[in-house]
Amino acid sequence: MASTTAKDEVRADQPAARKPAARASQSVISDRAGSGRPVYIVDGARTPFLRARGKPGPFTPVDLAVQCGRPLLLRQSFSPDAIDAVILGCVNVIADEMNPARVAALRLGISASVTAFTVQINCGSGMQSIDIAFRTIEAGKAELILAGGTEALSHAPLVLRRRAVEWFGRVATAKTTWTKAAALPSFRPEMARPVIGLERGLTDPITELNMGQTAELVGHLFGVTREAADAYALASHQRLTRAQRNGFLEGEVMPAVARDGSIYDHDDGVRPDTSMEKLAELHPVFERPYGRVTAGNSSQITDGGCWLILASERALGEHKLKPLARILDSEWSALNPAIMGLAPTLCSAALLERQGLHSESIDLWELNEAFSAQVLACLAAWEDEEYCRDVLGLDGVFGPIERDRLNVDGGAISLGHPVGTSGNRLVLHLVHAMRRLGLNRGIATECIGGGQGGAMLLEIV
Repeated sequence: MASTTAKDEVRADQPAARKPAARASQSVISDRAGSGRPVYIVDGARTPFLRARGKPGPFTPVDLAVQCGRPLLLRQSFSPDAIDAVILGCVNVIADEMNPARVAALRLGISASVTAFTVQINCGSGMQSIDIAFRTIEAGKAELILAGGTEALSHAPLVLRRRAVEWFGRVATAKTTWTKAAALPSFRPEMARPVIGLERGLTDPITELNMGQTAELVGHLFGVTREAADAYALASHQRLTRAQRNGFLEGEVMPAVARDGSIYDHDDGVRPDTSMEKLAELHPVFERPYGRVTAGNSSQITDGGCWLILASERALGEHKLKPLARILDSEWSALNPAIMGLAPTLCSAALLERQGLHSESIDLWELNEAFSAQVLACLAAWEDEEYCRDVLGLDGVFGPIERDRLNVDGGAISLGHPVGTSGNRLVLHLVHAMRRLGLNRGIATECIGGGQGGAMLLEIV
């Protein structure tokens, strides 16, 4: 059973729990999918996810978006000018690429008259771009939208410390040579040592906990052991290794070519030779010596980009497009930032409640692997009767969700987590995996730094 602390911390921030709607058969879902027009995913592509290696990688955020966007658009039956809008998720926007959606759209040859904007909701940015496109087309305001996510975490800026900024400010605003000279002796060597901007970005300013500490907290509340976290991480690497060797990712991963001619054609963070013994040798990063979160069972700092093309029925007919899947519904939830990792339990449960479905109605799940402990805590929460009753408002447990229905080709632990991209990749891969396995209905969901979560329900066409 979940601890009282876990239940109370989530419940304190939630509205009164509602009872779930009556269970519905598969034939009901199309009638409950939404109040507007059907919206379809017709294609998508991503770059390989490239692990950050202590220096800026070969691609900026816009470079990544262009690298996978160009081959995606080239294989379409329509001209780029047919696109009604471009929406791109990106968290760490670099100074040379303000509004990367617009920069990428123009580099991709999309008409200058087409609006393009960037969205940011931390880890959910790539899914948020899809959701905005989905709701826009559903409402009849567009027919064809390019929605994506991009992130180059290796390009995260170095930030000067506050004392250094104040010193530079005094020197810059000094009105005479004498006052400038008088400020020089106050400079201290430590002021020249920058802070990695990503380090600050991964720390919640409200709770003052970094994301790894929030994973430690939810892991503790639901009794996740270090051994279980390592075993989950090992399975992620094994599943991605199998997917690469069997060509499961060929339909979604586009090779990327750097300016120096180097070709990147696969996700390079996977470790096929890892083992429980190797993972056990790693020390806890955030809560020494007894913590369960290590570098081996956490998502990797990575660069990557991804796009999806969303279309209405009218666009399908006009451009002779073949739909891959239909987006049925989406849901966003929020909770205490200290336990942000539990957010997928809220949005997924609310989404299925509205659709009159239950967890067994979902053939395949993509739950972003921010941390092993966070994924395992969500699975445990969904099987905890008290949590499901008092927090989710259910009459019984939500789960279980068997491992053969969850992240079947690995996830962010083995693949990497370029935060602005991951939500987009989750949806893209869910579509490909369901089609490969002959499955019908799936959910992509993720926790979001700051205490939020998103979930999207898809149905194969």
